[in-house]
Amino acid sequence: MRDASEEQAKRPRMTLLAGPEGRLLLIAVALSFVYTLWLTFRALTAPAESQILIGMTATTLLFGRAAGLAYGYSVALGHAKVILVAMVVETLHVLVFYPLFVFGWRHLLVIKSLKNIFERIHQAAETHKAKIQRYGIVGLFAFVWFPFWMTGPVVGSVIGFLLGLPVWLNMTAVLAGTYAAIIGWAYFLRELHERVAAYDPYAAMALVMSLIVVVLVGHLLRRTHHETKHKP
Repeated sequence: MRDASEEQAKRPRMTLLAGPEGRLLLIAVALSFVYTLWLTFRALTAPAESQILIGMTATTLLFGRAAGLAYGYSVALGHAKVILVAMVVETLHVLVFYPLFVFGWRHLLVIKSLKNIFERIHQAAETHKAKIQRYGIVGLFAFVWFPFWMTGPVVGSVIGFLLGLPVWLNMTAVLAGTYAAIIGWAYFLRELHERVAAYDPYAAMALVMSLIVVVLVGHLLRRTHHETKHKP
């Protein structure tokens, strides 16, 4: 009896990993491990640069690609590294959150701490779903690419899921739009940083702080609107 119950308990885990979303999560874990190894290697060989890389990673995760890229340029990180770090961080963001959202949607795995975040992502996806459906893959690519509020890759991937797109087609469109957006933002912010830094060396960091403030105010306004809308 005990062996049978243990086998039944293992089945949901095996089901999660056997599907395409589970494979995406495994890829995300592998990429995270490789990225962590790289940061560790840089910490041993170039401690000052490793702190910058960690700072840019954290800034991108917390405040978005624009703030992360601006931070990278403000601390004189190379153009190629700025783009590479942004791409890796946003790729991991999608490859982790998308499978977890799908697992929660199908009631295969519910993470209470992420429940409110997933609800907000779902509501944002539902808001834009009809517009994207009209243009299909091109619409999804453009949605992720354009720098409008709540048009990030995670929301885009959820829209693709709600539209019933195959996982790999969904990921291809979302990540392609993400990389195009990162490259566009990178060239724009590098040019802006060079112009701003020419006037005042501290102005570049002020630009980063301004972007962070914009993100925080946007989140606060969206949260206030959400609470007001659902107030009984």
